[in-house]
Amino acid sequence: MYKTPVIAIVDDDRSIREALDDLILSCGYQSRLFTSAEEYLAAEDRASIDCMLVDVKMPGLTGIELQALLNEQNTLKPPMIFMTSYSDNKTRATAMNGGAFAFLGKPVNFNQLVQCLEQALKH
Repeated sequence: MYKTPVIAIVDDDRSIREALDDLILSCGYQSRLFTSAEEYLAAEDRASIDCMLVDVKMPGLTGIELQALLNEQNTLKPPMIFMTSYSDNKTRATAMNGGAFAFLGKPVNFNQLVQCLEQALKH
């Protein structure tokens, strides 16, 4: 039986969460919206997440800190696609060295994001 992929959207900006939610749904996927890394970490059913779209700069834990915490846990971690308005080589390198699937600049090119998502879900 086919399971519809579930994409976690972790971003403190409501308009971005809503835009990404619309995009995810239009692709035929399900989405789960989180306003912070802490909210994601507190979720009971994280095992159902197939891929994550994560903002780098957020109040509280950053996306990079979330990635580091997930890497420390001894559980399966879904592919992470980072999105940021503050793209610098050091942050990109940290994310990619931590196992990120992709690192995209904002505003996100939706075609590029959909391609990344499809590739990540096959990964």
